[in-house]
Amino acid sequence: MSDKPNFLFFITDQHRADYLGCSGHPVLKTPNIDSIAARGRRFDRFYVANPVCMPNRSTLMTGRMPSVHGVRHNGIPLSMRANTFTELLRDAGWRTALVGKSHLQNMTPFGPIMDRPAINPNHAPPGEGHDEATLPIPGDGPYDQEDPKRWAHGEFAPMTLPFYGFDHVDLCTGHGDEVGGHYTHWLYQKYDDSESLRGAENQLPHDYVCPQAIRTSIPEEHYPTAYIQEKALEYLDQRAADDQPFFAMVSFPDPHHPFTPPGKYWDMYKPEDMTLPPSFDHGNRPLPPHLAWAREQLEAGAAERGGQNTFAVNAREALEAMALTCGMIAMVDDAIGAILAGLKVHGMDENTVVVFTSDHGDFLGDHQLMLKGPAHYHGLIRVPFIWADTPDRASPAGVTDELSGTIDIAGTILERAALQPYNGIQGRSLLADTAGDSAQPDAMLIEADDQRNYLGFDKPPRLRTLVTRTHRMTIYQGVEWGEIYDLKNDPNELDNLWDDPGSASLRAQLMEILARKQIELTDRSPFPTARA
Repeated sequence: MSDKPNFLFFITDQHRADYLGCSGHPVLKTPNIDSIAARGRRFDRFYVANPVCMPNRSTLMTGRMPSVHGVRHNGIPLSMRANTFTELLRDAGWRTALVGKSHLQNMTPFGPIMDRPAINPNHAPPGEGHDEATLPIPGDGPYDQEDPKRWAHGEFAPMTLPFYGFDHVDLCTGHGDEVGGHYTHWLYQKYDDSESLRGAENQLPHDYVCPQAIRTSIPEEHYPTAYIQEKALEYLDQRAADDQPFFAMVSFPDPHHPFTPPGKYWDMYKPEDMTLPPSFDHGNRPLPPHLAWAREQLEAGAAERGGQNTFAVNAREALEAMALTCGMIAMVDDAIGAILAGLKVHGMDENTVVVFTSDHGDFLGDHQLMLKGPAHYHGLIRVPFIWADTPDRASPAGVTDELSGTIDIAGTILERAALQPYNGIQGRSLLADTAGDSAQPDAMLIEADDQRNYLGFDKPPRLRTLVTRTHRMTIYQGVEWGEIYDLKNDPNELDNLWDDPGSASLRAQLMEILARKQIELTDRSPFPTARA
Protein backbone atom coordinates (compact mmCIF):
# COMPACT_ATOMS: atom_id res chain seq x y z
CA MET A 1 0.00 0.00 0.00
CA SER A 2 1.30 3.45 -0.93
CA ASP A 3 2.03 5.93 1.86
CA LYS A 4 0.19 8.49 -0.24
CA PRO A 5 -3.58 8.59 0.39
CA ASN A 6 -6.06 7.90 -2.37
CA PHE A 7 -8.93 10.34 -2.92
CA LEU A 8 -12.41 9.24 -3.98
CA PHE A 9 -14.28 12.45 -4.75
CA PHE A 10 -18.03 12.26 -5.39
CA ILE A 11 -19.82 15.27 -6.88
CA THR A 12 -23.44 15.66 -7.95
CA ASP A 13 -25.02 18.34 -10.09
CA GLN A 14 -27.57 20.87 -8.82
CA HIS A 15 -27.99 19.24 -5.40
CA ARG A 16 -29.10 21.30 -2.40
CA ALA A 17 -27.44 20.82 0.99
CA ASP A 18 -30.68 19.80 2.71
CA TYR A 19 -31.54 16.97 0.30
CA LEU A 20 -29.68 14.23 2.20
CA GLY A 21 -30.78 12.01 5.03
CA CYS A 22 -27.79 13.09 7.13
CA SER A 23 -28.72 16.76 6.74
CA GLY A 24 -32.23 16.17 8.02
CA HIS A 25 -34.42 15.65 4.98
CA PRO A 26 -37.71 14.33 6.39
CA VAL A 27 -38.39 11.78 3.62
CA LEU A 28 -35.34 11.14 1.42
CA LYS A 29 -33.16 8.17 2.41
CA THR A 30 -29.44 8.32 1.48
CA PRO A 31 -27.81 5.61 3.61
CA ASN A 32 -24.59 5.41 1.62
CA ILE A 33 -23.85 9.14 1.58
CA ASP A 34 -24.92 9.19 5.23
CA SER A 35 -22.29 6.51 5.95
CA ILE A 36 -19.59 8.89 4.70
CA ALA A 37 -20.89 11.58 7.04
CA ALA A 38 -21.16 9.12 9.94
CA ARG A 39 -17.39 8.59 9.94
CA GLY A 40 -16.39 12.04 8.72
CA ARG A 41 -17.17 15.71 9.00
CA ARG A 42 -20.22 17.32 7.40
CA PHE A 43 -19.98 21.04 6.68
CA ASP A 44 -23.40 22.60 7.20
CA ARG A 45 -22.57 26.10 5.91
CA PHE A 46 -20.68 25.35 2.73
CA TYR A 47 -21.18 27.85 -0.09
CA VAL A 48 -20.52 27.97 -3.82
CA ALA A 49 -18.33 30.65 -5.39
CA ASN A 50 -20.91 31.00 -8.18
CA PRO A 51 -24.27 29.16 -8.31
CA VAL A 52 -24.02 27.75 -11.85
CA CYS A 53 -22.03 24.84 -13.26
CA MET A 54 -19.01 26.05 -15.24
CA PRO A 55 -17.87 28.89 -12.96
CA ASN A 56 -18.15 26.89 -9.75
CA ARG A 57 -16.61 23.72 -11.21
CA SER A 58 -13.70 25.86 -12.42
CA THR A 59 -13.35 27.27 -8.89
CA LEU A 60 -13.33 23.73 -7.52
CA MET A 61 -10.47 22.77 -9.87
CA THR A 62 -8.38 25.92 -9.39
CA GLY A 63 -9.17 27.17 -5.88
CA ARG A 64 -9.76 30.62 -7.42
CA MET A 65 -12.80 32.87 -7.74
CA PRO A 66 -14.64 33.10 -11.09
CA SER A 67 -13.61 36.72 -11.57
CA VAL A 68 -9.99 35.54 -11.28
CA HIS A 69 -9.93 32.28 -13.27
CA GLY A 70 -12.11 33.93 -15.93
CA VAL A 71 -15.09 31.58 -16.14
CA ARG A 72 -17.60 34.24 -15.10
CA HIS A 73 -20.64 32.29 -16.34
CA ASN A 74 -21.60 29.27 -18.40
CA GLY A 75 -20.28 29.47 -21.95
CA ILE A 76 -16.65 30.36 -21.14
CA PRO A 77 -14.29 27.35 -21.10
CA LEU A 78 -11.71 27.19 -18.35
CA SER A 79 -8.38 28.17 -19.87
CA MET A 80 -6.16 25.17 -20.44
CA ARG A 81 -3.36 27.36 -19.13
CA ALA A 82 -5.10 27.44 -15.73
CA ASN A 83 -3.31 25.47 -13.04
CA THR A 84 -5.42 22.89 -11.17
CA PHE A 85 -4.90 20.84 -8.04
CA THR A 86 -5.11 17.70 -10.18
CA GLU A 87 -2.08 18.88 -12.16
CA LEU A 88 -0.09 19.01 -8.91
CA LEU A 89 -1.33 15.59 -7.82
CA ARG A 90 -0.42 14.10 -11.20
CA ASP A 91 3.03 15.68 -11.12
CA ALA A 92 3.58 14.18 -7.66
CA GLY A 93 2.76 10.62 -8.71
CA TRP A 94 -1.00 10.27 -8.29
CA ARG A 95 -3.06 8.69 -11.05
CA THR A 96 -5.94 11.08 -11.77
CA ALA A 97 -9.33 10.20 -13.20
CA LEU A 98 -12.57 11.94 -14.10
CA VAL A 99 -15.54 9.61 -14.42
CA GLY A 100 -18.71 11.46 -15.42
CA LYS A 101 -19.51 15.11 -15.87
CA SER A 102 -16.76 17.69 -16.34
CA HIS A 103 -18.40 20.86 -17.73
CA LEU A 104 -15.13 22.76 -17.77
CA GLN A 105 -15.72 23.36 -21.48
CA ASN A 106 -18.85 24.14 -23.49
CA MET A 107 -21.02 21.07 -24.02
CA THR A 108 -23.71 22.44 -26.36
CA PRO A 109 -23.49 23.42 -30.04
CA PHE A 110 -25.32 26.72 -29.50
CA GLY A 111 -23.71 30.11 -29.91
CA PRO A 112 -23.52 32.68 -27.12
CA ILE A 113 -26.59 34.56 -25.97
CA MET A 114 -24.67 37.72 -25.20
CA ASP A 115 -24.00 40.11 -28.11
CA ARG A 116 -20.71 41.88 -28.55
CA PRO A 117 -20.85 45.68 -28.29
CA ALA A 118 -21.92 47.43 -31.45
CA ILE A 119 -19.08 48.29 -33.82
CA ASN A 120 -18.54 51.96 -34.49
CA PRO A 121 -18.77 52.27 -38.30
CA ASN A 122 -16.16 55.06 -38.18
CA HIS A 123 -13.58 52.85 -36.43
CA ALA A 124 -11.48 50.03 -37.83
CA PRO A 125 -12.11 46.78 -35.89
CA PRO A 126 -9.25 44.98 -34.10
CA GLY A 127 -7.19 42.68 -36.25
CA GLU A 128 -7.48 38.91 -36.11
CA GLY A 129 -6.57 37.60 -32.67
CA HIS A 130 -6.66 41.08 -31.13
CA ASP A 131 -10.35 41.32 -30.21
CA GLU A 132 -9.86 40.24 -26.56
CA ALA A 133 -7.84 41.62 -23.66
CA THR A 134 -5.45 38.67 -23.80
CA LEU A 135 -3.71 37.44 -26.92
CA PRO A 136 -4.21 33.85 -28.06
CA ILE A 137 -1.38 31.44 -27.31
CA PRO A 138 -0.35 29.14 -30.20
CA GLY A 139 -1.32 25.59 -29.38
CA ASP A 140 -3.59 26.58 -26.47
CA GLY A 141 -6.44 24.08 -26.47
CA PRO A 142 -8.28 22.07 -27.63
CA TYR A 143 -11.52 23.57 -26.33
CA ASP A 144 -13.96 21.28 -28.13
CA GLN A 145 -13.51 18.16 -26.01
CA GLU A 146 -17.06 18.32 -24.63
CA ASP A 147 -18.67 19.31 -27.95
CA PRO A 148 -21.61 16.95 -28.70
CA LYS A 149 -20.69 16.60 -32.37
CA ARG A 150 -17.69 14.50 -31.31
CA TRP A 151 -20.08 11.69 -30.42
CA ALA A 152 -22.45 11.90 -33.38
CA HIS A 153 -23.86 8.47 -34.26
CA GLY A 154 -22.30 6.98 -31.13
CA GLU A 155 -18.66 7.00 -32.15
CA PHE A 156 -16.00 6.78 -29.46
CA ALA A 157 -14.09 10.06 -29.27
CA PRO A 158 -10.77 9.85 -27.41
CA MET A 159 -9.81 12.74 -25.15
CA THR A 160 -6.63 14.76 -25.50
CA LEU A 161 -4.90 14.01 -22.20
CA PRO A 162 -4.10 15.23 -19.69
CA PHE A 163 -7.41 17.06 -19.44
CA TYR A 164 -7.03 19.77 -16.78
CA GLY A 165 -4.76 17.38 -14.88
CA PHE A 166 -6.81 14.19 -15.41
CA ASP A 167 -4.91 11.37 -17.11
CA HIS A 168 -8.04 9.19 -17.45
CA VAL A 169 -11.47 10.44 -18.55
CA ASP A 170 -14.81 8.67 -19.03
CA LEU A 171 -16.85 11.70 -20.02
CA CYS A 172 -20.52 12.54 -19.60
CA THR A 173 -21.99 15.75 -21.00
CA GLY A 174 -25.51 17.11 -20.67
CA HIS A 175 -28.27 16.10 -18.29
CA GLY A 176 -31.18 13.76 -17.68
CA ASP A 177 -31.63 10.93 -20.14
CA GLU A 178 -29.92 12.85 -22.97
CA VAL A 179 -26.44 12.72 -21.49
CA GLY A 180 -23.73 12.64 -24.15
CA GLY A 181 -20.00 12.05 -24.27
CA HIS A 182 -18.59 8.57 -23.82
CA TYR A 183 -21.92 7.51 -22.33
CA THR A 184 -23.43 7.91 -25.82
CA HIS A 185 -20.97 5.39 -27.24
CA TRP A 186 -21.65 3.00 -24.32
CA LEU A 187 -25.42 3.28 -24.82
CA TYR A 188 -25.12 2.63 -28.57
CA GLN A 189 -23.35 -0.60 -27.72
CA LYS A 190 -26.43 -1.65 -25.75
CA TYR A 191 -29.06 -0.50 -28.28
CA ASP A 192 -28.69 0.11 -32.00
CA ASP A 193 -31.61 2.53 -31.75
CA SER A 194 -30.68 4.09 -28.42
CA GLU A 195 -31.92 7.52 -29.51
CA SER A 196 -35.45 6.08 -29.53
CA LEU A 197 -35.19 5.76 -25.74
CA ARG A 198 -34.24 9.35 -25.03
CA GLY A 199 -36.08 12.60 -24.52
CA ALA A 200 -39.63 13.77 -23.95
CA GLU A 201 -40.85 12.47 -27.31
CA ASN A 202 -39.94 8.88 -26.31
CA GLN A 203 -40.96 8.91 -22.67
CA LEU A 204 -43.25 6.45 -20.89
CA PRO A 205 -46.78 7.54 -19.94
CA HIS A 206 -47.26 9.44 -16.68
CA ASP A 207 -49.61 11.99 -15.14
CA TYR A 208 -47.08 14.52 -13.81
CA VAL A 209 -47.53 18.15 -14.87
CA CYS A 210 -44.23 19.49 -13.53
CA PRO A 211 -42.21 21.28 -16.25
CA GLN A 212 -39.35 19.10 -17.49
CA ALA A 213 -40.67 15.93 -15.81
CA ILE A 214 -39.76 13.14 -18.28
CA ARG A 215 -40.39 9.47 -17.50
CA THR A 216 -37.45 8.10 -19.42
CA SER A 217 -37.62 4.89 -21.43
CA ILE A 218 -33.99 4.11 -20.58
CA PRO A 219 -33.85 1.20 -18.11
CA GLU A 220 -32.16 1.75 -14.75
CA GLU A 221 -29.19 -0.43 -15.68
CA HIS A 222 -28.40 1.74 -18.72
CA TYR A 223 -29.15 5.20 -17.28
CA PRO A 224 -26.15 7.59 -16.98
CA THR A 225 -25.84 7.01 -13.23
CA ALA A 226 -25.39 3.27 -13.90
CA TYR A 227 -22.72 4.03 -16.52
CA ILE A 228 -20.77 6.15 -14.04
CA GLN A 229 -21.03 3.41 -11.41
CA GLU A 230 -19.70 0.83 -13.89
CA LYS A 231 -16.80 2.97 -15.07
CA ALA A 232 -15.84 4.00 -11.52
CA LEU A 233 -15.70 0.34 -10.47
CA GLU A 234 -13.58 -0.48 -13.53
CA TYR A 235 -11.18 2.28 -12.56
CA LEU A 236 -10.88 0.96 -9.00
CA ASP A 237 -10.06 -2.47 -10.47
CA GLN A 238 -7.23 -0.89 -12.48
CA ARG A 239 -5.80 0.94 -9.50
CA ALA A 240 -5.99 -2.16 -7.32
CA ALA A 241 -3.95 -4.02 -9.94
CA ASP A 242 -1.10 -1.48 -10.05
CA ASP A 243 -1.27 -0.24 -6.43
CA GLN A 244 -0.64 3.38 -7.44
CA PRO A 245 -2.18 6.23 -5.43
CA PHE A 246 -5.10 7.84 -7.19
CA PHE A 247 -7.46 10.77 -7.21
CA ALA A 248 -10.80 9.78 -8.79
CA MET A 249 -13.54 12.35 -9.35
CA VAL A 250 -16.84 10.50 -9.77
CA SER A 251 -19.19 13.14 -11.15
CA PHE A 252 -22.93 12.48 -11.55
CA PRO A 253 -25.07 14.64 -13.90
CA ASP A 254 -28.10 14.11 -11.60
CA PRO A 255 -30.18 15.45 -9.90
CA HIS A 256 -30.01 18.35 -12.38
CA HIS A 257 -33.16 18.95 -14.42
CA PRO A 258 -34.84 17.62 -16.52
CA PHE A 259 -36.32 15.31 -13.90
CA THR A 260 -35.77 11.83 -15.35
CA PRO A 261 -35.37 9.18 -12.63
CA PRO A 262 -35.56 5.79 -14.40
CA GLY A 263 -37.47 2.65 -13.51
CA LYS A 264 -38.29 2.18 -9.84
CA TYR A 265 -36.75 5.55 -8.98
CA TRP A 266 -39.52 7.42 -10.83
CA ASP A 267 -42.15 6.74 -8.17
CA MET A 268 -39.92 5.77 -5.26
CA TYR A 269 -41.00 9.05 -3.65
CA LYS A 270 -44.50 10.48 -3.93
CA PRO A 271 -45.45 14.15 -4.32
CA GLU A 272 -47.97 13.72 -1.52
CA ASP A 273 -45.12 12.76 0.82
CA MET A 274 -43.34 16.06 0.16
CA THR A 275 -43.95 19.29 2.08
CA LEU A 276 -43.79 22.72 0.49
CA PRO A 277 -40.94 24.83 1.85
CA PRO A 278 -41.89 27.52 4.39
CA SER A 279 -40.90 30.25 1.92
CA PHE A 280 -43.34 29.05 -0.75
CA ASP A 281 -45.95 31.50 0.56
CA HIS A 282 -44.72 35.00 1.36
CA GLY A 283 -48.09 36.04 2.76
CA ASN A 284 -48.55 39.80 2.61
CA ARG A 285 -44.85 40.60 2.60
CA PRO A 286 -43.56 42.74 -0.30
CA LEU A 287 -41.58 40.75 -2.84
CA PRO A 288 -38.17 41.73 -4.25
CA PRO A 289 -38.59 42.85 -7.89
CA HIS A 290 -37.07 39.71 -9.47
CA LEU A 291 -39.30 37.43 -7.42
CA ALA A 292 -42.40 39.54 -8.15
CA TRP A 293 -41.58 39.35 -11.88
CA ALA A 294 -41.37 35.54 -11.79
CA ARG A 295 -44.74 35.31 -10.03
CA GLU A 296 -46.31 37.67 -12.59
CA GLN A 297 -44.98 35.55 -15.45
CA LEU A 298 -46.54 32.44 -13.89
CA GLU A 299 -49.92 34.10 -13.43
CA ALA A 300 -49.88 35.42 -17.00
CA GLY A 301 -48.89 32.03 -18.44
CA ALA A 302 -45.86 33.69 -20.04
CA ALA A 303 -42.98 31.97 -18.26
CA GLU A 304 -40.26 30.15 -20.23
CA ARG A 305 -40.22 26.79 -18.44
CA GLY A 306 -38.44 24.45 -20.82
CA GLY A 307 -34.81 25.53 -20.59
CA GLN A 308 -32.32 26.78 -18.01
CA ASN A 309 -34.09 29.95 -16.86
CA THR A 310 -35.51 30.37 -13.38
CA PHE A 311 -39.30 30.18 -13.34
CA ALA A 312 -42.12 30.16 -10.79
CA VAL A 313 -44.31 27.10 -10.16
CA ASN A 314 -47.58 26.22 -8.49
CA ALA A 315 -47.79 23.90 -5.50
CA ARG A 316 -48.42 20.70 -7.46
CA GLU A 317 -45.52 21.35 -9.80
CA ALA A 318 -43.16 22.03 -6.90
CA LEU A 319 -44.15 18.86 -5.01
CA GLU A 320 -43.70 16.72 -8.13
CA ALA A 321 -40.26 18.19 -8.82
CA MET A 322 -39.23 17.57 -5.23
CA ALA A 323 -40.33 13.92 -5.38
CA LEU A 324 -38.59 13.27 -8.70
CA THR A 325 -35.41 14.92 -7.43
CA CYS A 326 -35.46 12.57 -4.45
CA GLY A 327 -35.69 9.64 -6.85
CA MET A 328 -32.67 10.83 -8.82
CA ILE A 329 -30.67 11.33 -5.61
CA ALA A 330 -31.67 7.87 -4.36
CA MET A 331 -30.21 6.30 -7.51
CA VAL A 332 -26.98 8.28 -7.06
CA ASP A 333 -26.83 7.10 -3.44
CA ASP A 334 -27.19 3.47 -4.54
CA ALA A 335 -24.35 3.95 -7.05
CA ILE A 336 -22.15 5.49 -4.37
CA GLY A 337 -22.89 2.49 -2.16
CA ALA A 338 -21.73 0.12 -4.90
CA ILE A 339 -18.54 2.13 -5.49
CA LEU A 340 -17.74 2.25 -1.77
CA ALA A 341 -18.26 -1.51 -1.62
CA GLY A 342 -15.85 -1.94 -4.55
CA LEU A 343 -13.28 0.17 -2.71
CA LYS A 344 -13.61 -2.10 0.32
CA VAL A 345 -13.39 -5.31 -1.73
CA HIS A 346 -9.97 -4.20 -2.93
CA GLY A 347 -8.89 -3.25 0.59
CA MET A 348 -8.35 0.33 -0.52
CA ASP A 349 -10.80 1.84 1.95
CA GLU A 350 -8.07 1.94 4.62
CA ASN A 351 -6.02 4.42 2.60
CA THR A 352 -8.69 6.47 0.81
CA VAL A 353 -10.08 9.89 1.69
CA VAL A 354 -13.75 10.03 0.64
CA VAL A 355 -15.38 13.37 -0.21
CA PHE A 356 -18.92 14.27 -1.24
CA THR A 357 -20.16 17.62 -2.58
CA SER A 358 -22.19 19.29 -5.35
CA ASP A 359 -21.59 22.15 -7.77
CA HIS A 360 -24.64 24.24 -6.78
CA GLY A 361 -28.18 23.92 -5.46
CA ASP A 362 -31.71 24.33 -6.82
CA PHE A 363 -34.59 26.47 -5.60
CA LEU A 364 -36.91 23.41 -5.67
CA GLY A 365 -39.94 25.44 -4.61
CA ASP A 366 -38.22 27.92 -2.32
CA HIS A 367 -40.00 31.24 -2.84
CA GLN A 368 -42.10 29.42 -5.46
CA LEU A 369 -39.08 29.19 -7.79
CA MET A 370 -37.44 26.34 -9.71
CA LEU A 371 -33.94 25.66 -11.07
CA LYS A 372 -31.28 28.37 -10.58
CA GLY A 373 -30.61 31.98 -11.43
CA PRO A 374 -29.77 35.46 -10.12
CA ALA A 375 -31.62 35.11 -6.82
CA HIS A 376 -29.21 33.93 -4.16
CA TYR A 377 -31.52 32.17 -1.74
CA HIS A 378 -29.86 29.53 0.41
CA GLY A 379 -31.34 26.56 -1.44
CA LEU A 380 -29.25 27.64 -4.40
CA ILE A 381 -25.97 28.82 -2.85
CA ARG A 382 -25.50 26.27 -0.03
CA VAL A 383 -24.36 22.77 -1.02
CA PRO A 384 -23.32 19.60 0.79
CA PHE A 385 -19.70 18.95 1.68
CA ILE A 386 -18.57 15.85 3.58
CA TRP A 387 -14.95 14.89 4.28
CA ALA A 388 -14.14 11.40 5.60
CA ASP A 389 -10.42 10.86 6.10
CA THR A 390 -8.56 7.57 6.27
CA PRO A 391 -9.07 5.55 9.48
CA ASP A 392 -5.57 6.36 10.76
CA ARG A 393 -6.28 10.08 10.34
CA ALA A 394 -9.91 10.03 11.39
CA SER A 395 -11.05 13.06 13.32
CA PRO A 396 -14.11 13.23 15.54
CA ALA A 397 -17.15 12.64 13.35
CA GLY A 398 -19.82 15.28 13.39
CA VAL A 399 -21.10 18.51 11.89
CA THR A 400 -19.46 21.91 11.69
CA ASP A 401 -21.22 25.19 10.96
CA GLU A 402 -18.00 27.04 10.12
CA LEU A 403 -18.22 29.16 6.98
CA SER A 404 -16.51 27.46 4.05
CA GLY A 405 -17.04 26.79 0.38
CA THR A 406 -16.07 25.34 -2.97
CA ILE A 407 -13.08 27.67 -3.15
CA ASP A 408 -11.54 25.74 -0.22
CA ILE A 409 -11.62 22.27 -1.80
CA ALA A 410 -8.40 22.50 -3.84
CA GLY A 411 -6.32 23.74 -0.91
CA THR A 412 -7.74 21.09 1.42
CA ILE A 413 -6.86 18.23 -0.94
CA LEU A 414 -3.37 19.60 -1.55
CA GLU A 415 -2.66 19.90 2.17
CA ARG A 416 -3.87 16.34 2.78
CA ALA A 417 -1.57 15.21 -0.04
CA ALA A 418 1.29 17.20 1.57
CA LEU A 419 1.74 19.28 -1.58
CA GLN A 420 2.55 22.98 -1.61
CA PRO A 421 -0.18 24.92 -3.47
CA TYR A 422 0.66 27.14 -6.42
CA ASN A 423 0.80 30.90 -6.08
CA GLY A 424 -2.62 32.48 -6.58
CA ILE A 425 -4.74 29.80 -4.94
CA GLN A 426 -7.33 31.67 -2.91
CA GLY A 427 -9.16 29.16 -0.76
CA ARG A 428 -8.00 27.87 2.59
CA SER A 429 -7.46 24.31 3.78
CA LEU A 430 -10.32 22.88 5.81
CA LEU A 431 -8.25 20.14 7.45
CA ALA A 432 -8.26 21.96 10.77
CA ASP A 433 -12.03 22.23 10.57
CA THR A 434 -12.35 18.49 9.86
CA ALA A 435 -10.61 17.96 13.22
CA GLY A 436 -13.05 20.27 14.98
CA ASP A 437 -10.58 23.16 15.10
CA SER A 438 -12.24 26.48 14.23
CA ALA A 439 -10.43 28.80 11.84
CA GLN A 440 -13.39 30.30 10.06
CA PRO A 441 -13.39 33.45 7.90
CA ASP A 442 -15.69 36.33 8.67
CA ALA A 443 -17.72 35.90 5.47
CA MET A 444 -18.05 34.11 2.15
CA LEU A 445 -18.30 35.90 -1.21
CA ILE A 446 -20.48 34.60 -4.04
CA GLU A 447 -20.18 36.02 -7.53
CA ALA A 448 -22.62 35.87 -10.43
CA ASP A 449 -22.39 37.31 -13.93
CA ASP A 450 -24.84 36.08 -16.52
CA GLN A 451 -25.28 35.85 -20.27
CA ARG A 452 -29.03 35.50 -19.87
CA ASN A 453 -31.37 38.45 -19.57
CA TYR A 454 -34.12 37.18 -17.28
CA LEU A 455 -35.99 37.49 -13.96
CA GLY A 456 -37.10 40.95 -15.04
CA PHE A 457 -33.65 42.50 -15.43
CA ASP A 458 -33.26 44.71 -18.50
CA LYS A 459 -29.74 43.38 -19.15
CA PRO A 460 -27.78 40.29 -18.10
CA PRO A 461 -27.58 40.56 -14.30
CA ARG A 462 -24.33 40.96 -12.41
CA LEU A 463 -24.48 40.52 -8.64
CA ARG A 464 -22.39 39.85 -5.56
CA THR A 465 -23.55 38.13 -2.39
CA LEU A 466 -21.96 38.28 1.04
CA VAL A 467 -22.81 35.60 3.61
CA THR A 468 -21.74 36.15 7.21
CA ARG A 469 -22.49 34.16 10.34
CA THR A 470 -25.73 36.08 10.75
CA HIS A 471 -26.76 37.72 7.47
CA ARG A 472 -26.97 37.44 3.70
CA MET A 473 -26.63 40.58 1.56
CA THR A 474 -26.92 40.70 -2.23
CA ILE A 475 -26.24 43.75 -4.40
CA TYR A 476 -26.98 44.06 -8.11
CA GLN A 477 -25.29 46.19 -10.74
CA GLY A 478 -27.46 48.90 -12.26
CA VAL A 479 -30.40 48.74 -9.85
CA GLU A 480 -31.05 50.62 -6.62
CA TRP A 481 -32.63 47.78 -4.70
CA GLY A 482 -30.82 44.94 -2.96
CA GLU A 483 -31.42 42.28 -0.34
CA ILE A 484 -30.44 41.82 3.31
CA TYR A 485 -31.76 38.93 5.39
CA ASP A 486 -31.24 38.18 9.09
CA LEU A 487 -30.41 34.46 8.90
CA LYS A 488 -30.77 33.96 12.65
CA ASN A 489 -34.27 35.36 13.01
CA ASP A 490 -35.43 34.88 9.40
CA PRO A 491 -33.79 31.66 8.12
CA ASN A 492 -36.30 31.39 5.26
CA GLU A 493 -35.21 34.80 3.88
CA LEU A 494 -38.67 36.33 3.78
CA ASP A 495 -38.17 39.80 5.31
CA ASN A 496 -35.87 41.97 3.18
CA LEU A 497 -34.16 44.58 5.39
CA TRP A 498 -32.50 46.52 2.55
CA ASP A 499 -34.76 49.57 2.85
CA ASP A 500 -35.51 49.18 6.56
CA PRO A 501 -34.48 52.46 8.26
CA GLY A 502 -33.51 50.56 11.38
CA SER A 503 -31.05 48.46 9.39
CA ALA A 504 -29.08 51.33 7.83
CA SER A 505 -26.11 50.74 10.13
CA LEU A 506 -26.20 47.00 9.41
CA ARG A 507 -26.25 47.69 5.67
CA ALA A 508 -23.17 49.92 5.99
CA GLN A 509 -21.33 47.28 8.03
CA LEU A 510 -22.09 44.56 5.49
CA MET A 511 -21.01 46.78 2.60
CA GLU A 512 -17.67 47.36 4.33
CA ILE A 513 -17.16 43.62 4.87
CA LEU A 514 -17.99 43.05 1.19
CA ALA A 515 -15.45 45.66 0.10
CA ARG A 516 -12.75 44.13 2.27
CA LYS A 517 -13.57 40.64 1.02
CA GLN A 518 -13.27 41.86 -2.59
CA ILE A 519 -9.81 43.26 -1.77
CA GLU A 520 -8.81 40.00 -0.09
CA LEU A 521 -9.76 38.03 -3.19
CA THR A 522 -7.83 40.19 -5.65
CA ASP A 523 -5.53 38.00 -7.73
CA ARG A 524 -1.97 37.56 -6.38
CA SER A 525 -0.69 35.72 -9.44
CA PRO A 526 1.72 36.16 -11.13
CA PHE A 527 4.30 36.54 -8.39
CA PRO A 528 6.66 39.52 -8.85
CA THR A 529 9.97 38.80 -10.58
CA ALA A 530 11.77 41.89 -9.25
CA ARG A 531 11.23 44.98 -7.08
CA ALA A 532 10.52 47.21 -10.04
